[in-house]
Amino acid sequence: MYDIPARERKARTMVAILEEFLPNPLHELDLLDIGASTGIIDNYLSRYFGQVVGIDIDTQAIAHAQKTFHRGNLKFQTGDALDLPFAEERFDVVICAHVYEHVPDARRMFVEILRVLKPAGVCYFAGGNRLMLNEPHYHLPLLSVVPRPLAHIYMRLAGKGTHYYERHLSYWGLKSLVKQFARFDYTVATVSEPQKYYTDYMITPHGIKQKIALAVLCYFYWASPGYIWLLQKTAER
Repeated sequence: MYDIPARERKARTMVAILEEFLPNPLHELDLLDIGASTGIIDNYLSRYFGQVVGIDIDTQAIAHAQKTFHRGNLKFQTGDALDLPFAEERFDVVICAHVYEHVPDARRMFVEILRVLKPAGVCYFAGGNRLMLNEPHYHLPLLSVVPRPLAHIYMRLAGKGTHYYERHLSYWGLKSLVKQFARFDYTVATVSEPQKYYTDYMITPHGIKQKIALAVLCYFYWASPGYIWLLQKTAER
């Protein structure tokens, strides 16, 4: 939550992808970040976008963001992703990065995202795959894969807590979740061109990890541990 270099790396990737995809200059666009946390990513994004609003249900994190970051085009507020306190067609861009598994109703959240996006607006979505070897929140192998009752037991045995609340979806579940949008994949691009998209802190160009990751994405895309998609609101929506 407070790791500035790590969060700014993620923000650089967001800017690179959105700058490439969107037809208008970023400074003309208004952006909403769902799950703003302590505001580090939004502070970075506010250097590029017209207006940036960060929202989170965590009042302590938002209080930290409000106290720490002060820019004229940047605002933080508490709010519920399932009931966004904004008018219809308010934003050009919505960021939804590693949030869906934390909310009680991810489908409802995407209904809200669709509502607040302007026509042809874009949601930057980053999310984990349920079929991952190592669960990223608790670092327990296969935690997201096993049935939920067993996951609760696993958590207790590992001393990580009493319940496993996160609800990851498989690739097919994620496709269904965002089916109301036009979907553009950037997962492959961020692996194949890590320097262009500022993901070289994870993927070394021409390294063995890159070769393995590209092979998985080529032949077993459904098994990727995570995805980066741009989700565009279409005319009929």
